[in-house]
Amino acid sequence: MSTFKDMVARDIHTTFLNIDEFGEKRSVIYDGEKYVDIPVVLDEVVQDKRPRLNDDHVQGLYKVTHLLFCALSDLGGNLPESGQKMFLNDEEGGGGFFCPYYISRSTTENGLLKVWLEAIDE
Repeated sequence: MSTFKDMVARDIHTTFLNIDEFGEKRSVIYDGEKYVDIPVVLDEVVQDKRPRLNDDHVQGLYKVTHLLFCALSDLGGNLPESGQKMFLNDEEGGGGFFCPYYISRSTTENGLLKVWLEAIDE
């Protein structure tokens, strides 16, 4: 007999991260390791104007925040640490442009990672 936690663990890939439904394949570089074509859900949370300091003369830059969901097992069981960099690509097969992000925080629950990523964009 399966427990509820077993069912949730199966549903991570078959439902929420299913690439035919919500998920998409992205390659991730974290802590020197490359994880090719793992199923993820990437949501854009906020695009705010970047806070400016008095002596900051850069205009037109914005802070972009994304929320990344993926299976903990797909990142080798590693919980990403705040302040570290994570790179995500924009096409299948492990190629394409890898956009750099800073990890602002991350949590895991029942094998599903939730990672808040921040970048500066134009």
